[in-house]
Amino acid sequence: MVQAQRTTLLEENIMNTTIEVTKKVTNRRIGRRLVNETLRRGAKKNFYVALVICAIGWTQGTSFPQATQASVGSQSPAASPAPSGQHDFDFHFGTWKAHNLLLAHPLSGSTTWVELNGTVTVRKIWDGRANLEEIESSNATTHFQGLTLFLYNPASHQWSQTFANIDDGTVGQPLIGEFKNGRGEFFNRELFHGRAILVRFVWSDITPDSHHVEQSFSDDGGKTWEPNFVATLTRESK
Repeated sequence: MVQAQRTTLLEENIMNTTIEVTKKVTNRRIGRRLVNETLRRGAKKNFYVALVICAIGWTQGTSFPQATQASVGSQSPAASPAPSGQHDFDFHFGTWKAHNLLLAHPLSGSTTWVELNGTVTVRKIWDGRANLEEIESSNATTHFQGLTLFLYNPASHQWSQTFANIDDGTVGQPLIGEFKNGRGEFFNRELFHGRAILVRFVWSDITPDSHHVEQSFSDDGGKTWEPNFVATLTRESK
């Protein structure tokens, strides 16, 4: 009887031990599975994180040149410097034959013109930033001499044109103007027989060997212009 009880207890102990070992083995397997699963998940997560980082880096890397190009493209072109008019009167240098017509009585309704022929000599000064024009014209009854000084203003890119008459030795009011598209227009305001008028002087039809000039007066603020001096110049020599 005692021997049978001992045998039964031994079997129970063996069974319990077996169950404990089995549990431990099972727990170890489960633990390993959890560890492996965690590692796999971690690896996948790290892989996804790395993939996202690479994608961001690639996107940023490719966007930099685009941003640079956009920045360069958005820059406005440098403003071109204003064209210099310093050589606008270079065509005028030299000696010219002049055929002149003068209105006998400007702003009076007169239509009588006086015809004169003569010579115009122009000398370059200050490398073209100034020039001096000597005028001599005559007909059977009239002899005319004059002097015109042309000065260039580099700040305004405009010229002044000032006439001096040998008869009274005085200098008139300068006309101020510039050339555009091969045509020069100069203006001033002065008194004529006690009346305030506008004066316009135009240079046109300019070629290397000829050009045309015309002076006009206006006593109505520039609404209408009456020509009173017209000249056609043909080159004699440079």
